[in-house]
Amino acid sequence: MDPDEIERYETQAELSLYREYRDIVRTFTYVVETERRFYLTNEVEVTPHNEGGDVWFELHLTDAWVWDMYRPARFIKKVRVLTFRDVNVEELSHDDTEFPAMFGDG
Repeated sequence: MDPDEIERYETQAELSLYREYRDIVRTFTYVVETERRFYLTNEVEVTPHNEGGDVWFELHLTDAWVWDMYRPARFIKKVRVLTFRDVNVEELSHDDTEFPAMFGDG
């Protein structure tokens, strides 16, 4: 594959992922961001741990979807995430969710 073909493939994969996200976001309650992943989920439990001065977080997500264009199966029944970085959990408000027109409607 030449670099242009790879670029087109990645652009199409990202567009497909965005469209999937747009179609399913309203079925989830929370957005969870870690340093490595972005999740949509209906249940989230965050447990902070402090061991020897180091703080880390353990997350348990149920009925989740993960933003990862290289992953063939993005829907996850249960997942456990461990991280030493910040975790952001937001409850979605579906009344005012608007989507940017950056990728069009197709």
